[in-house]
Amino acid sequence: MSSRAPQDTGHAAQRLWSVDEHLADVLAAIRPLEPIELQLLDAQGCVLVEDVTVPVALPPFDNSSMDGYAVRTADVQGASEEFPAVLTVIGDVAAGSAELPAVGPGQAARIMTGAPLPPGAEAVVPVEWTDGGTGGGAAAGMTPASAAPEGAGGEVRVHRAAEARAHVRSRGSDVQAGDLALAAGTVLGPPQIALLAAIGRGTVRVRPRPRVVVLSTGSELVQPGEALAAGTIYDSNSFALAAAARDAGAISYRVGAVADDVETLRSTIEDQLIRADLLVTTGGVSVGAYDVVKEALSSVGTGGSGDGAEGGVDGGRMDFRKLAMQPGKPQGFGTIGPDHTPLLALPGNPVSSYVSFELFVRPAIRALMGLADVSRPSVRAALKADKALGSPAGRRQFLRGTYDAESGTVSPVGGTGSHLIAALAHADSLMVVPEDVTSVEPGAELEVVLLG
Repeated sequence: MSSRAPQDTGHAAQRLWSVDEHLADVLAAIRPLEPIELQLLDAQGCVLVEDVTVPVALPPFDNSSMDGYAVRTADVQGASEEFPAVLTVIGDVAAGSAELPAVGPGQAARIMTGAPLPPGAEAVVPVEWTDGGTGGGAAAGMTPASAAPEGAGGEVRVHRAAEARAHVRSRGSDVQAGDLALAAGTVLGPPQIALLAAIGRGTVRVRPRPRVVVLSTGSELVQPGEALAAGTIYDSNSFALAAAARDAGAISYRVGAVADDVETLRSTIEDQLIRADLLVTTGGVSVGAYDVVKEALSSVGTGGSGDGAEGGVDGGRMDFRKLAMQPGKPQGFGTIGPDHTPLLALPGNPVSSYVSFELFVRPAIRALMGLADVSRPSVRAALKADKALGSPAGRRQFLRGTYDAESGTVSPVGGTGSHLIAALAHADSLMVVPEDVTSVEPGAELEVVLLG
């Protein structure tokens, strides 16, 4: 497992951590996953660990960019509709053709898009510049070879002149052999995979996408689609965080809500360790009587109920902290199990858990992938609001907002409550109010974290 125990923080639970301190501690415990060789489609979303050079030029030969006729330029010089050049058609050149007819003076070969330019030919005239061999006016297209094999012979009238290399894609015009195709650190999306396939790479060496297991806790949680009983709510956190992990580049596994029972939680986490590069829990980290995550994992690394030798959750170290932020004050972080798998324990209120994910879990996922830039992009924007926004002293506040790039402004969405899921769903950014600011006037400039 590519991680290490977090720093020994001593009196971690007794002091208030800053957002930056907590993030630094999380990232210090993360090591990028070990590289593996993957088939191209399996490597989508992964990060290259080595430079890829081009083994063969693209395209590997001169070829036609149009359906038309391969000609010598001298034979079509001065050609017009009134005085067309009349050429003898000597055959077809289709894409994939190996044996190519040589084009001599007064001759032309029907050629298809992507087909190699035959010897002797210097340019391609599109079929629309010709009569298509029909003896009539301008052709709209070629007669299919299967329907009219004789179309590969006879004569063709060319109505326009062509310069040398017209409608010819030159060998190596895309990339040359020996060029750098993709640099180490590149995230492989569809265009990058297309390039790798085009240069003949069937596999590539990458850091795999991290496997992230998300589980929520709370006896009050009911799965969407089921009926709500008195005092219950639907489990939204595990869905939100599993989707967020996938959006960050991970392979995510969502575990159904775990009841507020310490042993059930410990056994569930133990069962999930086998498929996790990173574990994320939500709920149960505050100071309530039923905060089972804190109760179940506080003993990890302190001589708790097991030694981790047979794959239990013990081993590593867990710290539960209070952060100088709103929302998301209670947080837990550490490593658990025999492989010291990183675990981030997030608060249970929906907005708190999502904001915490963006600030701490997403960077951890990106670090596991081996990316240098692990955080969301941020900009500076002016607050667009009817009145000043308040913020608690000594806390870094993260407010939901909508960002207008054209005007360079950001507007608040919803209130400050950490349960306001609807407001979160309509936000595309987080407005950051620093710890030393208690009031933000309309027009004041703020840091804005872009979520899209």
